[in-house]
Amino acid sequence: MRLVNVTCILLTAWLAGTCSASVRTGLDNIGEHKDLFQGKRVGIIANHTSYNSEGKYIVDVLRAMEGVRVVALFSPEHGLRGLEEAGKKVGNETDPVSGLPVYSLFGSISKPTPQMLANVDVLVFDIQDVGARFYTYLYTMSLVMEAAAETGKRFVVLDRPNPINGLQVEGKVLEPKFATFVGLYPIPVRYGLTVGELARMVNSEGWLAKGTGSQTRSNAFGVPVKADLTVVPMTGWQRRMWFDQTGLRFIKPSPNMPDVQTAALYPGLCLLEGTNLSEGRGTPKPFRQFGAPWIDPNALAAKLNSLSLPGLRFATTSFIPTSSKFQNQKCHGVEILITDRTRLEPFWTGVLIVNELHRLYPAHFKWSEKHFDRLCGTAMIREVITAQNPLQSLKTAWAAECKAFDQTRRKYLLYSE
Repeated sequence: MRLVNVTCILLTAWLAGTCSASVRTGLDNIGEHKDLFQGKRVGIIANHTSYNSEGKYIVDVLRAMEGVRVVALFSPEHGLRGLEEAGKKVGNETDPVSGLPVYSLFGSISKPTPQMLANVDVLVFDIQDVGARFYTYLYTMSLVMEAAAETGKRFVVLDRPNPINGLQVEGKVLEPKFATFVGLYPIPVRYGLTVGELARMVNSEGWLAKGTGSQTRSNAFGVPVKADLTVVPMTGWQRRMWFDQTGLRFIKPSPNMPDVQTAALYPGLCLLEGTNLSEGRGTPKPFRQFGAPWIDPNALAAKLNSLSLPGLRFATTSFIPTSSKFQNQKCHGVEILITDRTRLEPFWTGVLIVNELHRLYPAHFKWSEKHFDRLCGTAMIREVITAQNPLQSLKTAWAAECKAFDQTRRKYLLYSE
């Protein structure tokens, strides 16, 4: 059985009843695009989310196509099985079922080498993301697309839903000097695109040529890199949909992303990674609860509730992380209860939470400055919080940036509201 640790759980769910999905993913629709793969040697960028609505794994789907030869797999952060913890480097391996080589793109390299692609004609990306700029699967996709462009390979994205809907855009647009693998391109934290739409944007805006710095890279002829890109679209998906409205089964994209509620809060609560607060990793509610041994939960909940943030409220809690910060120590803090997810402003919420923690606990609170700034895409947020200056002007500036981004974004949309 493929990917035993994950698949047994998934098959149990699928066997409980047939899927009545109203949305078909790109993988579900791949049969209508056989001409992209027939007679080709195919490399697949995949992980444990790469199943269709019938519970078939992408390798098996492509191998069942006449004239298609699957020759290699490429895995992102968390590995092919999605079991490795955040940030852990993953090595190359051999898939024990298919015997295919699995090249890790979250180990010593993040972009396939020409040698890895020498026997590949077409590269196919099929991984579920979460709709937040920090998620590294986006940059695995774009760097493989860049490698495909440089080596003359076709690049195909099998589209999947943005799980937190494709309408809302929020947060600071990343400044180029803060470009890293948790944010390579000038997009807001919540960008309101599917992975296929984002691939179209990255490719057509010339961002492949820019990479992780301000100096433009180009090929031997001085021409900026652009991929031969095809997006196999979904059917039935509308921009207003959250993942739990699609009829598709939610396979948690990474170990600390168990459900749609977590994904809804992640664009803001991820900022706590850049502090010495536990963001709930190693608990059943990562990014939905946070704290530290030195927090007064009643005072913190009262203060945060007094902000009257839209779409949520705060309740006191205690927890003991089994991993990450404060492992095996009792933490006190708050849990976020979503009351109206359509009104959420998760990034603004995250910034205000960090601001209040800095004000309430000056003797204990500490920054991980570089990481916090990388997540924010700017140093300005940390600097304003440290100086205890008002934050509203920052939000006003982000809104203007998001409005400008949205004008560009609309050129690449594949789906209606």
